[in-house]
Amino acid sequence: MLAHETADGTVAVRLVEVEAYRGLGEDPGSHAHRGPTPRTRVMFGEPGRLYAYFTYGMHTCLNVVGHAPGAAGAVLLRGATVVEGLELARSRRGGASDRDLARGPARLAVALGVPLSASGADLLAPPFRLLVPAAPPTAVVSTARTGVSGAGGGAAYPWRFAVAGDPGVSPYRRHARSHD
Repeated sequence: MLAHETADGTVAVRLVEVEAYRGLGEDPGSHAHRGPTPRTRVMFGEPGRLYAYFTYGMHTCLNVVGHAPGAAGAVLLRGATVVEGLELARSRRGGASDRDLARGPARLAVALGVPLSASGADLLAPPFRLLVPAAPPTAVVSTARTGVSGAGGGAAYPWRFAVAGDPGVSPYRRHARSHD
């Protein structure tokens, strides 16, 4: 579960879909693949930190740093179900169905109210609360990562993990090659 408290209130989600990314030279789909940059430096830091990035010129996506300092890697938060603050999440996502409030990485960030400027925050300290369940879900599936290009694409890295059949899991999308 991940919760984020703002002046408007708290929204908490049960994470049901994530994707893992390795670090320097290990994973061409990772932002850390070519080394630290001002944007990715947090991925090379303390585990449990938030790595937020802006994509497609309009969306913020959220990751949890998951390796020891110096060995970059993170887990992209892809899908969730809102378990607290449903009305606030609805107001932030204006008109989305309850199923779609946090279904997909950008939607999840909006529902939680997490801005890009929160990158580097400690997810174990206010205004965040990250809790690992006592018992993992019983039906977790591993598939290819979504939208990853390069040698083998997402299939080369079957590090997308989802709770089977959960409505908060986003649809799989292969990387689309551009046809110039």
